[in-house]
Amino acid sequence: MSINADPAKSTQPRRKGPLELRRKQAAVEMSDQHLLDTKGAGQFVHSDPWRVLRIQSEFVEGFGALADLGPAVSVFGSARTKPGSPFYEMGMAVGRHLAAAGVAVITGGGPGSMEAANRGTVEGNGVSVGLGIELPFEQGLNQWVDLGINFRYFFARKTMFVKYAQGFIVLPGGLGTLDELFEAMVLVQTRKVTSFPIVLLGVDFWGPMIEWIRGTLVAEGMVSEKDLDLIQVVDDPAEAVERVLHGTVQAPSTNGEQRPE
Repeated sequence: MSINADPAKSTQPRRKGPLELRRKQAAVEMSDQHLLDTKGAGQFVHSDPWRVLRIQSEFVEGFGALADLGPAVSVFGSARTKPGSPFYEMGMAVGRHLAAAGVAVITGGGPGSMEAANRGTVEGNGVSVGLGIELPFEQGLNQWVDLGINFRYFFARKTMFVKYAQGFIVLPGGLGTLDELFEAMVLVQTRKVTSFPIVLLGVDFWGPMIEWIRGTLVAEGMVSEKDLDLIQVVDDPAEAVERVLHGTVQAPSTNGEQRPE
């Protein structure tokens, strides 16, 4: 059952530190917080020790916000995908299918395919999460994010994508999408995470990349043929959701075991 398609008519958005809460997530009691504003020289905020505290705070806020999220899948894709395009519709379908399965959706919170997945989740009455990142060309979290967290540091944000998801669905995308995809493959390949399905959506889009990996990286001995088992490529959003929720991952041999001493 779809909710009102106009987010502006839903519960008034609320902020809690770096969190942005909308719709059902905003309808919670928020404790009053008082910040003591210490006057004085501000140079210390640019020092490395202070940055460590900022990094720590991002992990604490992320862990606190997502610890009770429940089953979730991270969905990646291009911020440049246009509404109404086949890839956008594909993202919306993924969100709807995950919502129907009672699984939360985690995206980067931006426009394009991320927006599509968040929108499909909201329309499916599911939990829509967006993990934003501070960028020079930042556009802010899309309007379909119910629970949003803004990060300064990519590595803190990436931890949340993996820690609170049981798998990845990867829509067609650019450098950011590839970054997340290959990092996830490395984490599974090196057994840093286990039972973590990675499903690519769009055979025509991803096919040439798979062939390059097989024809160049495998042929040159840079990766093993078995490493290709880390990913699955499908065309149907429903099948992608089925595979990421119920698929298993074969633990491959690590590259290190294959290199000569």
